[in-house]
Amino acid sequence: MDRIRIRGGRALSGSIDIGGAKNAALPLMAAGLLTDQRLTLTNLPALADIDTMATLLRQHGIAAEIDRAARTVSLGGAVTNTEAPYDLVRKMRASVLVLGPLVARVGEARVSLPGGCAIGTRPVDLHIKGLQALGAEITLDGGYIRAASKGRLRGGKVVFPFVSVGATENIMMAAALAEGETEILNAAREPEIQDLAACLGAMGAEVQGAGTDRIRIIGKAALGAATHPIIPDRIETGTYAVAAAITGGDILLRGARLDDLAAVARVLADAGVAMTAEAGGIRVRRANGALLGADAMTEPYPGFPTDMQAQFMALMCVADGASMVTETIFENRFMHVPELTRMGAHINVHGASAIIRGVPRLSGAPVMATDLRASVSLVLAGLAATGETIVNRVYHLDRGYERLEAKLAGCGADIERVGG
Repeated sequence: MDRIRIRGGRALSGSIDIGGAKNAALPLMAAGLLTDQRLTLTNLPALADIDTMATLLRQHGIAAEIDRAARTVSLGGAVTNTEAPYDLVRKMRASVLVLGPLVARVGEARVSLPGGCAIGTRPVDLHIKGLQALGAEITLDGGYIRAASKGRLRGGKVVFPFVSVGATENIMMAAALAEGETEILNAAREPEIQDLAACLGAMGAEVQGAGTDRIRIIGKAALGAATHPIIPDRIETGTYAVAAAITGGDILLRGARLDDLAAVARVLADAGVAMTAEAGGIRVRRANGALLGADAMTEPYPGFPTDMQAQFMALMCVADGASMVTETIFENRFMHVPELTRMGAHINVHGASAIIRGVPRLSGAPVMATDLRASVSLVLAGLAATGETIVNRVYHLDRGYERLEAKLAGCGADIERVGG
């Protein structure tokens, strides 16, 4: 099993190209199930999760033709199989996003309950209740969700008791083929939701209100062909921003959009890190030389993203003073804390909050990755540590970061992937 070796202590300098957003690409690929015509997505990231979703879509019978050189995927065709089997779905929780499109287009679906990172239960109840509000009949049988509809789904009102990005995406896609108007209340507002809305609109659906907590969709009997560019990855952007800050470096993040990272930029500014929009991207560097303790609480967008919590905690481990990080989205998302502690970090967890007291420098150590964002937080800590850090189980990283070692090495990091 591959590992990543890092010898820390180097200030990073240079530029990094930001790829297409994984969390936008996966629902956009699922939207390929909504039409027998071609949906072409551009700015496609080369990630393990993209390959998993492509394999799942092929399982359903539709084309998923990836052109690595052009960074595109071409989707569409007839649905010949409505089952999403456990062996595929267990690899990635986003696989549940095929549920809505399948039942909307062909009237039935059998989708395994999802797997993925071990950072909480992330129940699919809201997906199920939302589809039921559109007329789908849902049963749970042997670890599978069975959904059926006699004829087209019917537009309806879907009210989420709490914000769910995945459930919002699933209902949006189902509503795009439903008869009449669907209203989603307490909808997620993330840029990835807005990207999906733009794609559905290009395919012929009428979508209003994406980016607010109230989305209206007027469905169509059929959707057509479209070409859609995937937005840049705001979490990749934030991760490399922390890499610049934790090493005292200066990096231009090419293609990044500061508007999508306003909450992260505010928290990093409190910590003494400047993120400045300039031609072609965002420049990141420390504002006055020192890192300062700052607090962050994860919240649904436009709040501080849960997918940046581990990276920000790594940064606070070497900041002056104390800081507090509070996780409100997922339980079990402090599993990186014991590994950071192995590197000399001073962190105490109290329920949903972690108190971090910064140290002058971390020390390299062998550490174990537990999930995607925890993995990269350990890489970031290794960049700032003295000595050698070995990050094990890095297959998590390949799910969400393309060419991580090469991008960091291109800015001066002493980092390499080694075989296990």
